[in-house]
Amino acid sequence: ERTCAEVSRAVVEASNRLRQAGANRWDDGAVSTAPSSSGSSSGSSSGASRAVFRVSPLVILFALAFALCATPFAFGAPFLWLVYLVPVGIIAWTLRTRTVVDAEGLSVRRLVGGRHVLWESVRGLRLDERARVHAVLVDDDELTLPAVHVRDLSVLSVASGGRLPDPAA
Repeated sequence: ERTCAEVSRAVVEASNRLRQAGANRWDDGAVSTAPSSSGSSSGSSSGASRAVFRVSPLVILFALAFALCATPFAFGAPFLWLVYLVPVGIIAWTLRTRTVVDAEGLSVRRLVGGRHVLWESVRGLRLDERARVHAVLVDDDELTLPAVHVRDLSVLSVASGGRLPDPAA
């Protein structure tokens, strides 16, 4: 049985091996890391990476199953066909919602709107009882990081270029 720290190190090592092998992207369905393609003006060529945290694509399967099961109900009376807007909304939310972390900052994208925060504006992270991660900003505001969980903290640390400490180290 492996500890959380061992699993986190294994994920970071696998990501580094893939990056060294020339892979442009590592995608496990929810988190992907890729070498940063932006030309940083800071002159650092440390091979900074970027991580994209997404909602699991299995949620789309749930939405399609919901639409299938709602079909008898949808044709039961006028305007009940509007029940199909629920799976459409779930699919749109799944495809749009994400958190992107790179050496420059955090980008949060939601169904409607988004926000980019530079690392200078981030004071730390807060973990809640549901294993969700929130960025605490310097003005004491909190920014929920969608699709980022406690298990992703090592990947978050690597993608931040060391600005966030790795709790598994």
